[in-house]
Amino acid sequence: MNEPSTGPLAWVNGSDAPEKSEINLGFMALSDCASVVVAATQGFAQPYGLTLNLKRQSSWANLRDKLVSGELDAAHSLYGLIYAVHLGIGGVAPTDMAVLMGLNQNGQSINLSHGLQAAGVTSPEALDRHVHQSRPKLTFAQTFPTGTHAMWLYYWLASQGIHPLHDVDSVVVPPPQMVAHLQAGRIDGFCVGEPWADSAVKQDLGFTLATSQAIWPDHPEKVLGCTRAFVEQYPNTARALVMAILEASRFIDDSSENRRSTAQLLSAPQYLDAPLSCIEPRLLGDYADGLGNQWQDPHALRFHGQGAVNLPYLSDGMWFMTQFRRWGLLRDDPDYLAVARQVQQLGLYREAASAVGVAAPGNEMRSSQLIDGKVWDGSDPAGYARSFKLNALSDSSPLLASR
Repeated sequence: MNEPSTGPLAWVNGSDAPEKSEINLGFMALSDCASVVVAATQGFAQPYGLTLNLKRQSSWANLRDKLVSGELDAAHSLYGLIYAVHLGIGGVAPTDMAVLMGLNQNGQSINLSHGLQAAGVTSPEALDRHVHQSRPKLTFAQTFPTGTHAMWLYYWLASQGIHPLHDVDSVVVPPPQMVAHLQAGRIDGFCVGEPWADSAVKQDLGFTLATSQAIWPDHPEKVLGCTRAFVEQYPNTARALVMAILEASRFIDDSSENRRSTAQLLSAPQYLDAPLSCIEPRLLGDYADGLGNQWQDPHALRFHGQGAVNLPYLSDGMWFMTQFRRWGLLRDDPDYLAVARQVQQLGLYREAASAVGVAAPGNEMRSSQLIDGKVWDGSDPAGYARSFKLNALSDSSPLLASR
């Protein structure tokens, strides 16, 4: 891979030196861990006085527990995981958490099984008919109860008139195990990050029915997460870590050649342990859905976007809380904006971005239109959470009951 640019070495001297030079950095075997792996292995951290020890995790629950316990200092993390821990959702004690930066946007997929494909269930309309006619219920897998994949799956199903809590069953499966569960017939479909969706297509185990970027173009996805205690105890370290990963993010997005070398790096056994043929195409935006359709996706997985990907917008964090409320994971409306201000480390991010020459817009909110036509801009989160025809606010939700 190409050599990174040398960062401002002044940051490693004097009062700006990292308080902690060795960082245990967690990640899951997904293509969107790329910037973390590149930062750790391609010389992006050393100029800032850091050594990044990569720690692959077997599940998001394990990653969460090790973040909270301090066994991991920071991690490639699901947006909703960080907020769930902060709010005490999912059987864990509330722990003050922090989002240091966004790691990527887009690039997740909803796949259906070969069995459904053979039955002609190859469109949203056909799935809607099948779901409302078939017994037993179809079973869909996602990767973590409050994670991005659960929220994309629920949002997409609801946009097609399918209630994700009543009309189908939902189970949790760690990302690298999705393909095996599909092959064994334990699930009828899944929502997961790459390379596992493309791997299922390549193995003729099903097809991609929808991408997450079709649900929300340039949606927030993984973040660099840690506890608030880590930021408060090691502020220089946290800032230096963001700087290193920002440089790696910029490097990956700089050229298709850099993306190809990144895909090659990720295929190694200690990272994704997956064939390059399942990683590289969708990392380059080249999609084949398994139904004979091929396209170059204008909103494929991206890591930098001149900094637009990496700014931890308050509205991005707030959106996940609106969906927790919508699906009964929260009993009451939190103070959406106040919680987002606690979690999103905008000040620290802007310092780091400025130091490495990355533009950091002054706005803290952004506006987006999702697949159902609804516009999200963060202005009325409580109203937004209640505005959906399909929700769990008016019934006894199994999600709420299991909290």
